[in-house]
Amino acid sequence: MPKTDELLLARARAMRSAMTQPERELWTALRSKRFAGVKFSRQVVIGRYIVDFVARFRCLIIEVDGDTHAGDEARDAVRSRWLEQRGYRVIRFTNADVMTNLDGVLQMIAVALTTIPLPDPLPEGERA
Repeated sequence: MPKTDELLLARARAMRSAMTQPERELWTALRSKRFAGVKFSRQVVIGRYIVDFVARFRCLIIEVDGDTHAGDEARDAVRSRWLEQRGYRVIRFTNADVMTNLDGVLQMIAVALTTIPLPDPLPEGERA
């Protein structure tokens, strides 16, 4: 398995300590297996990307998109496709979704957690 880029790891560490308010709100609900008993991690390097939140065992990535993503949908689509080719499912929410409808966001995550079949084989380096 290729070694993870040290610069990406450093950037992910920095992002964990400088989360946006919507990311903090969602992390409060997801952390420490608080949500459906599922372990989530935040600001995780997967390949050449840093994802906001991931439930590795469930192969679910959650992205919280701020204003910087507006007009960048094509790049987000490429990123999501790359991650999906590695067995992950990617769901996206806007900052506004998280800040004004956290319960609805959590309901959508709950549905995603129950409908995701584990890929066969599991993504490289991700063994259940």
